[in-house]
Amino acid sequence: MPLGIKFGELFGSVGKMFDKNESVLGLDIGSSFIKVIQVRKDQSRAILETYGELALGPYAGLDVGRATNLPVEKIVEAGRDIFREANVTTKVGSISLPLSAALLTLIEVPAMDESKLAEIIPIEARKYIPVPITEVALDWVVIPRPEFTSENGEEPTDEEKRRGDKLQVMIVAIHNQVLNKYQDVAVKLGIEKVSFEIEVYSSIRATIGHDMSPIMFLDFGAGMTKIALVEQGIIKSVHMISRGSQDLTLALSRSLNITVAKAEALKRDVGLLGRDEDAKKVSAVLESSVSYIFAESNRVLLNYQSKFNRTVSKVVLTGGGALLKGLPAYAKQFLDAETVFGNPFSKLETPAFLAPLLKEAGPEFSVSIGLALKKLSEIDS
Repeated sequence: MPLGIKFGELFGSVGKMFDKNESVLGLDIGSSFIKVIQVRKDQSRAILETYGELALGPYAGLDVGRATNLPVEKIVEAGRDIFREANVTTKVGSISLPLSAALLTLIEVPAMDESKLAEIIPIEARKYIPVPITEVALDWVVIPRPEFTSENGEEPTDEEKRRGDKLQVMIVAIHNQVLNKYQDVAVKLGIEKVSFEIEVYSSIRATIGHDMSPIMFLDFGAGMTKIALVEQGIIKSVHMISRGSQDLTLALSRSLNITVAKAEALKRDVGLLGRDEDAKKVSAVLESSVSYIFAESNRVLLNYQSKFNRTVSKVVLTGGGALLKGLPAYAKQFLDAETVFGNPFSKLETPAFLAPLLKEAGPEFSVSIGLALKKLSEIDS
């Protein structure tokens, strides 16, 4: 079953001429919200038809914004509700798989042709996968090799020569039980021709352009923050920080002795931009929680730059937590790089009057839009 990890092959495919007029959906099953996008193809354009999101907390007896781990029956219930509320009319689409349920690791193997690589990768993967290889679905992508030519015309170093004789391969494994769970969701929702993709790949497809230089992608979710370092359209490193926007809400609730629902509302209304005395207290609590996330993000960034001797000049923020007021400016203080919101709706043709609203909501819909674009590219191929 395809995991959608071959992002390098799909990179840029969104711009293909579409020759079928079929609607598709992208269903992002997150921990705190479920989101759907429906788009259709019209020649070279991907046209937005409908979209929507629904909080999952209430399906688990929790407040809005809380992270959940719902069983299949509850996910299906939420899926049916959002399909109805958003007036989804197609059942052809893609579904997200959680990054937390996948293993991604970069390995190095001797340079060889593709047929031999297909034989050796499963053998090498056993060294990194803590369960029998028969219990997982395995996929991989070869990282393009850089050209080792010195700027001053000198011969490559021994280390550069050694690396030039090796292939870097990103392997991805996801347990069959996870795939079976989401396949069950697809069947019960009646989704046809379904494909699956790990959420971070979908989000990156929807938010980055044709940048060839290294980019740090930071997805600020409810239960965790996901980081990917991307170069030439290929993910080279993935990390997870076990804190997210839910942790900000809970910290605010404890600190101010208020309900979680009230804390969530204050977080959204005030963010990091509190100006009067009471609002400054809110911002101070939020800042103390956010600082940990960005200190860890900066550590990941610096380690990547040191390991690969590459400068990361841009950070793309996505996820619902990225909408915290004042976050981009705050992030730049830690990360010392251009920090921007992901704008996935720019990949679609949308009504002009909705442009400001969609741009603001964009970070929340990166995964679902990326999934829909993936399905469009599959139909076109």
